[in-house]
Amino acid sequence: MGKTLAEKVFDAHLADRPFGETWVLRLDRVFCHEITTPIAINDLVSKKLDQVFDASKIKAVIDHVSPAKDSKTAEQGKILRDWAKRHGIKDFFDIGRNGVCHAIFPEKGFVRPGYTVIMGDSHTCTHGAFGAFAAGVGTTDLEVGILKGVAAFKRPDTLRINLTGALKKGVFAKDVILAVIAKIGVAGATDKAVEFRGPAAGAMSMESRMTMCNMAVEAGATCGICMPDRTTVDYLWPFIEGKGACCTGEDKTYKTPAEALADFARWRSDDDAVYTDTIDMDCSNLEPLATVGYKPDQVAPVRELRGTAVDQVYIGSCTNGRIEDLREAAAILKGRKIAPTLRAIVSPATAAVYAQALKEGLLSIFLEAGFCVTNPTCGACLGMSNGVLAGGEVCASTTNRNFYGRMGKGGMVHLMSPASAAATALAGAIANPEE
Repeated sequence: MGKTLAEKVFDAHLADRPFGETWVLRLDRVFCHEITTPIAINDLVSKKLDQVFDASKIKAVIDHVSPAKDSKTAEQGKILRDWAKRHGIKDFFDIGRNGVCHAIFPEKGFVRPGYTVIMGDSHTCTHGAFGAFAAGVGTTDLEVGILKGVAAFKRPDTLRINLTGALKKGVFAKDVILAVIAKIGVAGATDKAVEFRGPAAGAMSMESRMTMCNMAVEAGATCGICMPDRTTVDYLWPFIEGKGACCTGEDKTYKTPAEALADFARWRSDDDAVYTDTIDMDCSNLEPLATVGYKPDQVAPVRELRGTAVDQVYIGSCTNGRIEDLREAAAILKGRKIAPTLRAIVSPATAAVYAQALKEGLLSIFLEAGFCVTNPTCGACLGMSNGVLAGGEVCASTTNRNFYGRMGKGGMVHLMSPASAAATALAGAIANPEE
């Protein structure tokens, strides 16, 4: 019997089976940010266990409130900063050279097919786009990961989503994942890995695959996964190209892309792998979508919401703040002005994305349209800074959660693609990007 990608990763990283269905896995990466990690750091210090299992495998960033907005957030940043210095964690990205965690870590080439990754953040599932098993964990599991380089999981069943057809103009990965969540519900993939397959998934860029995997958790999934292919190789090539013979371990390099592709193939699910369920979705019929209500599975076509008033438009986050996303929005905004009835904010996901957008003239397009351009930060997405809503206000957002009060106490969020958000900014109310 064949195995799924998730099963292969579990088998390859098994350190122990202490009891029942518990699998203790060796970790390739432990990612950290200043909101959840300081709690783990302080607890380890209090237990006289202020150690790290391998400084080279720990990557840290200040991103959720960047820069600090008050003394409390400044203290959180200081705890992470001092800890990274104390333990020689070289891959620490402080303010000014930082970015949203689930954008900057892939951008730096830290995730590879077959890796195991944890972080104290629910959207760690983003990194499954590379053919890795990546999951958000709680404080205790994060502490163990930092200290011992292992994490305990129940080996997940895999739900396969076959995405067929080709996306129409104006339809993007955000629309696809909203359609998937609407179809299976917010608990439809609970405790499962969601495997995105089919020609529509294969045609997507790495940025688009990250968008899909990022929101797998909104359907309850432990991890979203895409099969590694030539697109994966091309994205990682600057980090895996080597002049000499291949070596082993995490520093493995390749002489040619074909060699890398052949090696990554071992992390693809077998043809006879067994899935808990398989769902087919024809993406050629999809249209721009947006959430309604306060759950990610409450979704409607943008055309049905046309004219719904909004107070703010936000483009950014670990879901849709990459250069591809900014290009999509800027293409609609170019030469136009946002409606005077709302405010609009764009936050490039990383310093590198900011620099590239500046180089391409995208930031000028946003500024001339009337957008506020901010530094890379997660702040608005979880209602902490740089775009918090007042009670009763409505935001059209490219973020990943529309829970009640997510972007501010009493606020309402409509999740949508960058293109739909840009069209909404121009119209002053929810609008279809095709129009």
